[in-house]
Amino acid sequence: MSDKVLFITGASSGIGAATARRAIADGWKVGLFARSAEKLKALKVELGEGAIALVGDARSFEDQQRAVEKLADHFGDVTAAFANAGRGETIADTLSAEPDDWQSMVELNIMGVLWTSKAVAPYFRKNQGHIVITGSDAGRMHFKASVYSATKWFVHGYAGNLAEEFKDWGARVTIISPGIVDTPFFEQSQSGKLQPEDVADCVIFSLDADRRANVREVMITPMK
Repeated sequence: MSDKVLFITGASSGIGAATARRAIADGWKVGLFARSAEKLKALKVELGEGAIALVGDARSFEDQQRAVEKLADHFGDVTAAFANAGRGETIADTLSAEPDDWQSMVELNIMGVLWTSKAVAPYFRKNQGHIVITGSDAGRMHFKASVYSATKWFVHGYAGNLAEEFKDWGARVTIISPGIVDTPFFEQSQSGKLQPEDVADCVIFSLDADRRANVREVMITPMK
């Protein structure tokens, strides 16, 4: 792919913002998608002309589709995507959990990934693009009273299925599976754990792999 244009959801902070910075340094043009207009504006100013701010809600297919179309119009194509938007949960057992909390998390963690995949599929069918998806080591283990973990189990399964579908077009799919990362995802600092830049490096490594190779999964965990 001669044109490197990357669409990032959840781009306003944490892993998404770190990946945007790393991508710009690697020569990518970047579409920054998130709900926070102010944070996106500040990040776009930092990154310069290689980035465009795209305000929207990852839970909305229409928002994502419009953003991808705007990115393609601005830079000429969309050749990669990072489906990164997601959220955690207030841990509660099944009896006491709030239905609205579950609904919101499923809409973002699961439907948000589906909407990104669907929004970029028409482009990737033509240009053999590459979608990277944020999974979690929580999607490989069982945790008591964690619906978040279950959403990541879905994401891991879907990423594998999508890879089988997209390879018919020569398009690639990678899931990044981090352990604990020190981001605003957590209410308290997780110093000593992974940093967003560690995950961003994995994303760019996957995107930059030779076309003969499809890096299907990268698992990265803290040393302690």
